Amino acid sequence: MTRRRVKPDELELWRRVAKTTQRLAPERREEHGLAPKPVAKNTARPLLQEFEIGQKRMPAKPEHNLSGDIAERIARQPVKMDQKTYGKLKRGKVVPEARLDLHGMTMDQAHPALMGFILRAHAQGKRLVLVITGKGKSRDEGGPIPVRQGVLRHNVPQWLSSPPLAQAVLQITEAHISHGGGGAYYVYLRRQR
Repeated sequence: MTRRRVKPDELELWRRVAKTTQRLAPERREEHGLAPKPVAKNTARPLLQEFEIGQKRMPAKPEHNLSGDIAERIARQPVKMDQKTYGKLKRGKVVPEARLDLHGMTMDQAHPALMGFILRAHAQGKRLVLVITGKGKSRDEGGPIPVRQGVLRHNVPQWLSSPPLAQAVLQITEAHISHGGGGAYYVYLRRQR
């Protein structure tokens, strides 16, 4: 829809009507210092400043991780094991029966190693094992798609909660600082039936 121009006789009519109006409360505006200020008419256009592409760009934020930190997600999971044992586990008082170190492995190497380790430990009747992933290196090169720090650290809990490992795993928690802290997980296995 295009706007039509105002005709001169319509403009004259509007000016006559506007002169007959009165302010609703002129004393209130002056009381609060809200009296209209005279506007200086400046007919000269402001000069445009030089502009370079990207000059107003804000520096990139460190991370846009909508899923939250992996430690927070694991901590929010309900406790499925005995509360007393879980408390000892969180304080680092329980010693793991076996451990797997995934440092330096790629995802293709780490996934089968983790599956074999967990299934063997469960078959042997072990209850608590330690899986060391490391905290990971920052590999984000500032590209358009952010890269997570610690690929194994983020994928191991997902692997442990999906079949066939989900049937053997009862609880996953972040390890105590004495056993690796944020770079390791306690995996509490179910009893063998």
